[in-house]
Amino acid sequence: MTTYKKLAVLNRYYRITKFYGFLKDTAIKGGLVIVLFVAILLALEYFFLDFNSLLNSLVESFSAGSIFGVFLISETVLGLLPPELFIAWSSKSATPWLFLFIIASLSYIGGVIAYFVGKQLNQIPSIRNHIENKIATHINNLRKWGGFFVLVGAMLPLPHSMVSLACGLIRYDLKNYLAWAIFRYLRFGLYALVIFRVF
Repeated sequence: MTTYKKLAVLNRYYRITKFYGFLKDTAIKGGLVIVLFVAILLALEYFFLDFNSLLNSLVESFSAGSIFGVFLISETVLGLLPPELFIAWSSKSATPWLFLFIIASLSYIGGVIAYFVGKQLNQIPSIRNHIENKIATHINNLRKWGGFFVLVGAMLPLPHSMVSLACGLIRYDLKNYLAWAIFRYLRFGLYALVIFRVF
């Protein structure tokens, strides 16, 4: 089969499984989340808070190590805190791009930890069944779209740790997971280009 035919078959498969619609919806939601996040922060800053002072006080009051630790836990356990807050925090450090690289790396590592947690939970049938029911949509999408779904989880505001957990749970190939999840760095870089200008 020629490369063109392979791409045509792949394109047809993605259309049948509604990947493009999912991608479009997720991208729109992601764009809206970014716009909403920045708008809320600007409104809060204009009317109630001085976020620059708040972020500066975070930099002064807490060690970078403690903030990094909180972020790693968040990125491992279902993405409890929005990474955008930490990107804004890193903009106030003496070396913002270095701090951004560190939090992007911690996000990547948190995803890898979630992957291995999922792999271990796969061995406990009762927990596996419970989690599979809770994140059934992510698992179904992962089975349909494989690495492209990991890419979407890395780039857009799907919980990266949930996608990573799902990968481990269904024993998705680790090398493929690591390769697709590297796009997490690109996401942090793109978000930083916007957030660093605001703060």
